[in-house]
Amino acid sequence: MRNRAEKVLNELWTRLSQQDWREPSASKLPRKIVAAIDRSLNAKIKTYRYVLPTQLLAKLTNPALDCWSIQEGANLPNSFDARSLCHGVIVPFDRENNNVLGGSTEPYVNNPLRIPSITPEFRKAQKDKGGFDDLCMVLAYAEDNPRQIKTLFATVLASIGQRLGATRVVYPVPNRISLFDAKATIASFIVERTGGVRLQAVAIALFDTIGRKCGWYNEVKSAPVNASDASTGQAADLSCVDSEGRMVLAVEVKDRKLALRHVQDKLPGLREGGVRELLFLVRGGSREENEHEIESTINREFAVGQNIYVCEFDAFMDSCLVLFGESGRRDFMVAVGSSLDAIGADISHRRSWASALRNL
Repeated sequence: MRNRAEKVLNELWTRLSQQDWREPSASKLPRKIVAAIDRSLNAKIKTYRYVLPTQLLAKLTNPALDCWSIQEGANLPNSFDARSLCHGVIVPFDRENNNVLGGSTEPYVNNPLRIPSITPEFRKAQKDKGGFDDLCMVLAYAEDNPRQIKTLFATVLASIGQRLGATRVVYPVPNRISLFDAKATIASFIVERTGGVRLQAVAIALFDTIGRKCGWYNEVKSAPVNASDASTGQAADLSCVDSEGRMVLAVEVKDRKLALRHVQDKLPGLREGGVRELLFLVRGGSREENEHEIESTINREFAVGQNIYVCEFDAFMDSCLVLFGESGRRDFMVAVGSSLDAIGADISHRRSWASALRNL
């Protein structure tokens, strides 16, 4: 099934790309169905964006399958394993197209899809009930109108193509920017809590600019946001390495107060890697109940050759913006956009940064 699904997907994608992402036969579909498809492909819940491409591709590849189904063995006739099809076909397709759907590696293991089927009976388990209703509406139409499956799937791909055009975001950085405007722009960008995505992108840009300005290290490597050290093989969120690949400075970025366990969890990996310098960039300082223990740990580690620093993110950034000077501030603002692209940040974050720059 996978090979057949890939062939069907690639053929339709190629055809639609040659006609500017327009699907003439979509005009035969009810307007509410087309609107529901567009909303689903641009849903706030990233997981939902993968559902229609996966479910409809399965139905197009094998018309006997029930496109409501998520799990093989679900209480539906002709159920199938949607997770395997998504992971084997749709996720690679997403990766090859600039993570247009959001860059999820396992969308069907996330909470919204930990259900046997995409049917109204599981609506209560969904945080975005309106979004789930859209999915149910389109899939119900697909089951009731089997001759329209190809048109439905082509309409989904056309919507993805239009979204892809919007992912190529241009960041309009001005030729010069004052210290006040730079601080205000960054502050407005990171004020929204985003699970650390925006904060990490800004941190990468900061240390990239520091490295280029001061020459202390050659490259800043970033671990995926919220990934464990064990899964990435990196000792911290950011690794500032020299020309020989040796880590000069490890940086841990926390969009929350620093707790004692955050410090303790980092020490074994740093020692094993021979890393002597660790900086915690945090928002909100240290947890009050942990302040004494954190200070004691820092002093104890200094005695055995480990330097640990804790800095408030905003104050650290403000100092850097002063030292960068006018040209360096512009370089930094450019680097924020590059960092968002490099870490595969969702289109919403990149658009927000572009919007912030246009307001300067």
